[in-house]
Amino acid sequence: MNHLFEKNNNSNGQNHVDILCPAEAVIKDIITENSTIKTFVVEILDEELAGTFTYLPGQFVMVSVPHKGEAPISISSHLTTPGLMHLSIRKAGRLTSALHQMKEGDHVGIRGPYGRPFPMQELQGRDILLVAGGIGLAPLRSVIEFCLHSPEQFGSITLLYGSRAPSDIAFRADLDRWAAEGVDVRLTVDVAEPGWKGHVGLVTKLLEDVQIGGNSHSALLCGPPIMIDVVTKMLQDKGLSPDQIITTLERNMKCGVGLCGHCYMNGVYICKHGPVFTVSQLNDMRIF
Repeated sequence: MNHLFEKNNNSNGQNHVDILCPAEAVIKDIITENSTIKTFVVEILDEELAGTFTYLPGQFVMVSVPHKGEAPISISSHLTTPGLMHLSIRKAGRLTSALHQMKEGDHVGIRGPYGRPFPMQELQGRDILLVAGGIGLAPLRSVIEFCLHSPEQFGSITLLYGSRAPSDIAFRADLDRWAAEGVDVRLTVDVAEPGWKGHVGLVTKLLEDVQIGGNSHSALLCGPPIMIDVVTKMLQDKGLSPDQIITTLERNMKCGVGLCGHCYMNGVYICKHGPVFTVSQLNDMRIF
C-alpha cells in the first residue's frame, strides 16, 4: 500500500519518510452538497508523491489545517487522476468548521491513505446492496464510482439512502447520474418538506421491499450505529450471512497508523485493521 508523506532531509542529507508529517495539498474545487456537507476536491502538490498516491474504496486520510487540528476523513472518490481525491466533509467541530470556511486555492495537510478498504476484488460478480444514512454515503460513493468504472465486473447495484429531510439529501447530482447509469437508487427521508413526493420513513422501511438473492448478494453499510445494528439484523433475517455484510467503524482516530492506541478496541486498532469489517469479524470482536 502506498502512503503519502512529506520527505525530509536527515542529518546525512538523505531523504527519509516521516509517517506523521502531512503532505501539502491544494483545494481545487468545492461542491456544496447540503447545508452541512461539502465535497472538497484536493490535489497533492508534490508531483512525485502524487504519482505514487493510490487508494481503494473505504480508505481514509488524515486531514489537517494549521492551528485547527487533524481528523480522519473518508475518501469519497474513485482513483482516476494520480494525487487527486474527493473528501466529503460534514461540518461538526473545530477542524471541519475551519475547512468549511476555506476557498479554492487554499492548502491543507494530507496523511495517508490509511485503513483496510472494502474487498472490491471479492465483490466482483456479485449483486451489491448499499445502505447509507446521512454522511455515511461518502465512503459508499467511492464504491459506486469504482463499480461503475468497470460495470462488467459487478452485478446489480442497489442503493438505499436515508436523510433527515429532503433538503439534507447530499450528492444529488451523483444520485441522478448513478440512476441514469443503472443503479437502483431508492431515497427516503424522516420528515417530508413541501414538494417532496418520495418515500417518508426510516431507511429500514426501504429494506423491507428489497429482494435478497442469498449467496449472490453482498451488503455494504455506512451510517449511524443504530441504523447499522437494525439493518444488520434485517439482512440476516433475509438470509445473508455475517460474512456477506460489510460495514465501517468510526472511532476517534488520532495517528492513523496504530501507534497512539486511541482507536484500540477489543484487541483491534480500528485505523490499522479497519475501518472496514465484516459483521462476522465484528462478532468476533464482540461489537455486536
